[in-house]
Amino acid sequence: MKVILTEKITKLGNIGDAVEVKTGFARNYLLPNNKAMRFTKENLAVFEAKKAELVARQENAKKEAESKVDAVKNAKLHMIRQAGDTGQLYGSVSSRDIARALKEIANVSVESAQVLLGAPIKSIGAFDTKIALHPDVVVVDAVIVPLE
Repeated sequence: MKVILTEKITKLGNIGDAVEVKTGFARNYLLPNNKAMRFTKENLAVFEAKKAELVARQENAKKEAESKVDAVKNAKLHMIRQAGDTGQLYGSVSSRDIARALKEIANVSVESAQVLLGAPIKSIGAFDTKIALHPDVVVVDAVIVPLE
């Protein structure tokens, strides 16, 4: 399905790009979340009329994300978990836990999908975690899981 992006999406494109995506991705994510419009002549004209507004909204979101960078970088995330003698955690530290800790410690509201963890943390130590406040603003923060 061909769509016109109404906001920048990482690994897909910028505002105004006409991209070909899978039908399910467009129907279930892009279109309901107003991140894209179907590619038709009528929608192309509507997009061109609203392009300046969409670009301004994107720039405001980027500036807002850049204002939160220092708060996220300065946040000391110590995740206390029970661990065995070998250093393996009995549970794990997930992206949801990190997002909740950022809200409590740094007072920065972050969705768990914005925490780019890859795989849950299952051992003690210090781990670098990327937090995408905006597609253009990615902050690396340290998550420390101390020995309890």
